[in-house]
Amino acid sequence: MHAIGGSGVSLARRSTRLTVVPVVAARQRKGAVSAPPLSVAAASLVRVRVLGLDPGSRATGFAVLECVGTVSTYLASGAIRTTADSFPRRLEEIFTGVSRLVSEYRPDEVAIERVFMHRNPDSAIKLGQARGAALCGTFSVEPKIYEYAPREIKLAVVGTGGAHKEQVQLMVKQLLRLSGTLGPDAADALAIALCHANTRRLASLVQAAGSPRTRTAT
Repeated sequence: MHAIGGSGVSLARRSTRLTVVPVVAARQRKGAVSAPPLSVAAASLVRVRVLGLDPGSRATGFAVLECVGTVSTYLASGAIRTTADSFPRRLEEIFTGVSRLVSEYRPDEVAIERVFMHRNPDSAIKLGQARGAALCGTFSVEPKIYEYAPREIKLAVVGTGGAHKEQVQLMVKQLLRLSGTLGPDAADALAIALCHANTRRLASLVQAAGSPRTRTAT
């Protein structure tokens, strides 16, 4: 397996299956996944690597984007699939898989889906624990952590908070100009990463607009 734009990711533990989706990123032109240009030129030169995580006890989706100014470039995506029978061991596999990803890609910021209420309390607890294991796997590089609600993610990527998974997959591929198969776990992680990229871009625009150097005297 290999990641587009980066070297291969492998795990020392054979029990953890980390799958990198073999999608291909087309050459990005200036303006791909873009917003209006920033008011401060220096802000457009800031390079930030974002890791998107969609935790689950059986499969944890991941995605890595490189954000420079108004452009987000695809680096890798896939899923960490656990194989252990016991739940504590699956949590260990999630932690190990994310730790390996973080060591490989060294993200500056991590975006993750916020815990939501589940109809099944047991499932909600397991999801929360899987999320905790995934987050703990990122702490070695001390990234900034950002959380987003499911509807907020869909709204940022598709334009509606009630979008279906198929719509999310389609929009993610279009926005990042990807070809090939993109699994649902990887697509969700990419959506989370894109949501964060859009949010931080808007925050930069607001900050630039409010900077004393860019204000126009009245």
